[in-house]
Amino acid sequence: MISGDVSKPAWTSSSFLLYAGGLTVLGGALAALGYLSSQYGSAAYAGWAALILVVLYAIAKAFKARGRWIAAGIFAFASVIAWAAFIAALWTWFGWLHGTSGSPFAGFSVARLSLLLLVLVVAWDDRRRFNFPFISAITVVVWWLFVTDLVSNGGNWTAVVTLLVGLSYLLAGSASDKPSAFWFHLAAGALIGGSLLHWWHSSDTDWALISAAALVYVFVAYATKRSTWAVLGALGFLGATIHYLFGQTSTGPLGFSVPSISGWSPSVAFACLGFWLVLLGLAARRRST
Repeated sequence: MISGDVSKPAWTSSSFLLYAGGLTVLGGALAALGYLSSQYGSAAYAGWAALILVVLYAIAKAFKARGRWIAAGIFAFASVIAWAAFIAALWTWFGWLHGTSGSPFAGFSVARLSLLLLVLVVAWDDRRRFNFPFISAITVVVWWLFVTDLVSNGGNWTAVVTLLVGLSYLLAGSASDKPSAFWFHLAAGALIGGSLLHWWHSSDTDWALISAAALVYVFVAYATKRSTWAVLGALGFLGATIHYLFGQTSTGPLGFSVPSISGWSPSVAFACLGFWLVLLGLAARRRST
């Protein structure tokens, strides 16, 4: 399908098999890199990573030349991941990543930021060259990592930055009708929800606030006509239900804490949740008629 000047894959048996096959090849390539990293030194491993990158990108270009744009886009997506692995291997060989923490937010690291920036550049370029929206999924994740790593060092401030990035993604996705807007909305919901869960995840009051946020997600889904917000909102309601159902514990016969649940509690709780979601769905249908 074509949306504006941007191609949008139609979900068919053929496209599913192309996605599944290409991503399976990517999984095999990553498994190969994991094995090679344990068998060779830094220089040799960087060489192997470069070879895998070249092979994946050559396949993407070959499919593009034959007019197989979905297959080309899938392998272009895989090549961006391979590019990230190659740059990480190269930086490790140079000694730039030695001594840095595995956490993306643990201290300021020029090497780590430069790696993320180079991945962003290549993802943007391949998104433009192959006209494939799926590559935007890499862009939204890596941009969040880059911005958050640049201005935060973990903890509450990281959650604040994550919330702000999520809100900016919501604005960007709402302002665009391109297929790639889906990934901005999905990332926005995940980042905003993740930051809220960072603050609200312990007490009954916290989960009441999560429930309120989940209701806002449903309203956003209706306003933006993006069902990803409804899915994430439903997950929020489910999380709150599980908390209230299993949050109270008692001591078992062996001294372990076990959920304190009466016989009918699960049935009633999940039935109420289900009917609540049905009511929200019916309310939306009444608005559209």
